[in-house]
Amino acid sequence: MNEAKPFCISRIEVLEAYKRVKANKGAAGVDGQSLEDFEKKLKKNLYKIWNRMSSGSYFPPPVRTVKIPKKNGGERKLGIPSVADRIAQQVVKARLEPVVDPMFHVDSYGYRPGKSALDAVGQARQRCWRYDWVLDLDILGFFDNLDQNLLLREVKKYAPEPWVVLYIERWLKAPMQEEDGRLVPREKGTPQGGVVSPLLSNLFLHFALDRWLGVNHPQVPFERYADDVIVHCRTERQAEEVRQAIAERLRECGLELHPEKTKIVYCKDDLRKGRHSNEKFDFLGYEFRPRRSKNRKGKFFINFSTAVSNKAAKAMKDKIRSWNLPKRSDKAIEDLSCMFNPIIRGWLQYYGRYYRSALYPTMRELDRDLAFWAKRKYKKLRHHLRRATHWIDSISRRSPELFAHWQMGSVAP
Repeated sequence: MNEAKPFCISRIEVLEAYKRVKANKGAAGVDGQSLEDFEKKLKKNLYKIWNRMSSGSYFPPPVRTVKIPKKNGGERKLGIPSVADRIAQQVVKARLEPVVDPMFHVDSYGYRPGKSALDAVGQARQRCWRYDWVLDLDILGFFDNLDQNLLLREVKKYAPEPWVVLYIERWLKAPMQEEDGRLVPREKGTPQGGVVSPLLSNLFLHFALDRWLGVNHPQVPFERYADDVIVHCRTERQAEEVRQAIAERLRECGLELHPEKTKIVYCKDDLRKGRHSNEKFDFLGYEFRPRRSKNRKGKFFINFSTAVSNKAAKAMKDKIRSWNLPKRSDKAIEDLSCMFNPIIRGWLQYYGRYYRSALYPTMRELDRDLAFWAKRKYKKLRHHLRRATHWIDSISRRSPELFAHWQMGSVAP
């Protein structure tokens, strides 16, 4: 072992970590250095990271705090590391993830190779048909309140190299720099926005919840995506007992359930009699609730099903309004397609997986904005909204490839 370089980290590992960080893009950290700035002296900057990490002299800078609004009100604090720090975190993640990920629970879906949020939604959908009750868990301020000592205890069990533990501990202790420049020390939690944070949160909840549920309540299946958790129960009484047991378990691990947002939900359908105060819940942008469906014989029935949530639909509509399509009369329709179709396609691929027709009202608003754009752009349509609407409709039939929602069938009312 080289005394000057006691940790065996190759330059190739640092280079591969940089490639992953580059692919994920991201904002500048406290040093204000963008990815483009970092690349101006790429070789020198990568060498500096490798040299310091392999010698044990790498200390992360403070994490830049960015506040973003929550969908249900309030603010969430994101911690944005510098570009160099994201690369260093990626080096550690690449060493730790292959060791710990294989032991994670099959129904842990968040930020894991080969798993997705849609996988979790699909599994929850299937289980809601088989189990009458759902326990919708909300862990109060999980990322801000995670117990660092308990986490480090687990990291030490599985870390393949001592330097993995060393750098994770330094990242956990790195202060947050507020927007006014103040440095805030951190005694608990792991910042949302860090490259290694999702892996660490999965490791924490693996021993705090997933593994514990499997041992103590093997009869109740669940889906977890990061700190979003859905537990399926046979009876309301069982759901109450499991909620109390989980609340106690989380208290032992330094966490607590949100008293208002954690709720028990009845998966009401035609075969399930009775009523309950909660018959719907949101999970990963989808709303699960009783819906009117049609069977193969054309008869209607009530089915506990899932479709895009009202919150997600509102967020899409707000985004569409922010594009100000009617005021972009300097653009051709092909330009608008290049600018916005990738976003629309992403929405359809995610929110259109289940109950696709629930997206029609949002897509109709998009077509309405396109009609206002056409009305403003072309003199012959200027005073005729109905004619502009028909013109957009004819374009959608002639060139459906321009906008992804034009290929999903009729969205007319």
